[in-house]
Amino acid sequence: KYYFDEISKKLNKEIAIEDLRIVDNSHKHRKHKFFSPEKFHLQLKIKSLYLNSLSRVNAQKIVMKVLSEELKTKIHALEINIEK
Repeated sequence: KYYFDEISKKLNKEIAIEDLRIVDNSHKHRKHKFFSPEKFHLQLKIKSLYLNSLSRVNAQKIVMKVLSEELKTKIHALEINIEK
């Protein structure tokens, strides 16, 4: 998906990442009250020595900051897994 490539590029530009997988879990949320087909429910699986060197909260804050614009427009929910 083109949009996921954009997210990947943006994260890789701002953060030292060894591996990134984006999982689209939007289909799991179709019945939710605020479901919108234009917005994604994403899970990020990130391998990053840099993010692992930070506290989990700070690492997640950095990811959220990089994607702040997307969180306002295209991403409804974001699950961030920083893998060891």
